[in-house]
Amino acid sequence: MQTVAVVVQDGAEPFGLGSLVEVWGESYHPEDDNPVFDFRTCTPRPGRVRGRSDFDFVVERGLEAAEEADLICFTPKADFLDHDPAVLDLARSAHARGAIVYAHCTAAFELGAAGLLDGRECTTHWRHTRELAELYPAARVRPDVLYCHEGNLLTGAGSAAGIDASLHLLREQFGAQAAVSAARRIVVPPQRDGGQAQFIANPVPECDGETFGGLQQWILENLGQELDVTTLARRALMSERTFARRFRAEIGATPHSWVTRQRVIRAEQLLERTDHSVDRIAADVGFGNAATLRHHFGRVRGISPQQYRRAFSA
Repeated sequence: MQTVAVVVQDGAEPFGLGSLVEVWGESYHPEDDNPVFDFRTCTPRPGRVRGRSDFDFVVERGLEAAEEADLICFTPKADFLDHDPAVLDLARSAHARGAIVYAHCTAAFELGAAGLLDGRECTTHWRHTRELAELYPAARVRPDVLYCHEGNLLTGAGSAAGIDASLHLLREQFGAQAAVSAARRIVVPPQRDGGQAQFIANPVPECDGETFGGLQQWILENLGQELDVTTLARRALMSERTFARRFRAEIGATPHSWVTRQRVIRAEQLLERTDHSVDRIAADVGFGNAATLRHHFGRVRGISPQQYRRAFSA
């Protein structure tokens, strides 16, 4: 990898561009022997490019500057559902010739519109993962990661996750020491504590389903009790088989997975707002013991309850 091109469009988000410049655009770093790249920005219509937050750019190169780049990065923009045909053509041609194509944040929608996400794992900012999945149902959207890398396609979650994705790619292409040196230069961890989990606020779910709204509300008020299918089906006055089938059809999840998710959400709230021990929180939310809580919490969040508390405790 020698040439890195970044596509900037009207409505460009300054931090998204800046995160890419920090990793790929530094031309002087004498403290290490990391590679220096031929870094170039380009745009469909060279000249003044309107940015967000009263912050405009001047981009002198057209899209032809990216035609032979080894890595092409697409930055997020305000209207991420408005796609320039020339940009989509660039993404397709770059992918076809084997260049690495990286979409940061909502720029993943550009790759979806270009047809490049079909059958592939991808992500975007947590605000928009559902919309991405709805618009491009053939894509395998991951709402719970900082980045996805499959083949020569890389998609990253929002804002600072652009640095995580870039460091991942630098590590893959040039080795761990290159990523560590770059991270030290821009004063960030070489691999963010907590792995790849996006931290998404989990509101209390709306319990207004036609059949199970009352039951869901009861579950939320009794998470510390035994909530197996037998117990829930009996409360819903259904057979276990009918209950499990109808619950999944209406709620979109199995009873077990829905209850587990609510227990993790409640555990998060207690970790943030109380100084209760992990054992007590595990008992209060129905996991029984700290080991079970750590298992389920780690699967959902990618980190341990203790790490979550250190990051988010009030």
